[in-house]
Amino acid sequence: MLVDHHLLNAILARFKGKVKLPMLQELERAVLLVDLPQQELAVGDMGTVVMVHAGGQGYTVEFVTLGGETIAVETLTAAQVRAVHSNEIAHVRQRTAA
Repeated sequence: MLVDHHLLNAILARFKGKVKLPMLQELERAVLLVDLPQQELAVGDMGTVVMVHAGGQGYTVEFVTLGGETIAVETLTAAQVRAVHSNEIAHVRQRTAA
């Protein structure tokens, strides 16, 4: 997937200092907070942070099936993902297209 880094940086700059969210670390699990229908991703899907941008204002997150197939690698703002909480239970859903 091609990421428009200029657009991402513009979005991050607009919200810089306005939103204080705990920073995720590389290789940490992240929970999606928005639907991404073009990538077949839904709120609650878990991915792995593969890159941290602008001190935690954005993240590149890889989403994979339980079989290890990469579905998408998305660059997201900090407001679009959050850390996994230790008291949460993972849930499985069927992918709509293969």
